[in-house]
Amino acid sequence: MAAGDGDVKLGTLGSGSESSSDGSSESPSGAGAAAEGGGWAAAALALLTGGGEMLLNVALVALVLLGAYRLWVRWGRRGLGAGAGAGEESPAASLPRMKKRDFSLEQLRQYDGSRTPRILLAVNGKVFDVTKGSKFYGPAGPYGIFAGRDASRGLATFCLDKDALKDEYDDLSDLNAVQMESVREWEMQFKEKYDYVGRLLKPGEEPSEYTDEEDTKDHNKQD
Repeated sequence: MAAGDGDVKLGTLGSGSESSSDGSSESPSGAGAAAEGGGWAAAALALLTGGGEMLLNVALVALVLLGAYRLWVRWGRRGLGAGAGAGEESPAASLPRMKKRDFSLEQLRQYDGSRTPRILLAVNGKVFDVTKGSKFYGPAGPYGIFAGRDASRGLATFCLDKDALKDEYDDLSDLNAVQMESVREWEMQFKEKYDYVGRLLKPGEEPSEYTDEEDTKDHNKQD
């Protein structure tokens, strides 16, 4: 019986459910032990096979969540930082609206964003306050070359080089019809988005005198 008991135990550990059939000739207590051992083995096998897919799915979900968390840590904080910066007062918000006036080329160049927070540029003889677009037209912006200058030629020819800027008054007389149409389209876009503050004066031209009523009227139109 001692040897038989040992065979049952080895069979239970080694072959699982098969041990119960081999141990059926043993005593009732040995058969019960074998059956119990076979049941645990069957449960373990079912967990590994039937439940393995579930465990794999849980693991995959955990990996996805971990990846999402890492992305949030990396990029979400940047977004929060940008949002905090966006809440700060912009240069345009801290400046009063500019009263309507006309500008010579020399006067216009003073408003390039480096000497004063205010940024102006001219398109087709019209001067616009683009301070609220400082991220584009400021000294570090992609179109900063146009700040304080007549941007008409550069916009018409899609050129961001200094060759598109003239130090003297540019009458645009050498532009073709398509390019002049582009200039007019840019002028309309700037009128819709930015404050029109006056005219760009030709050499020898005298500036106009604008009343407070005219100034208010123009600003109300733009609003």
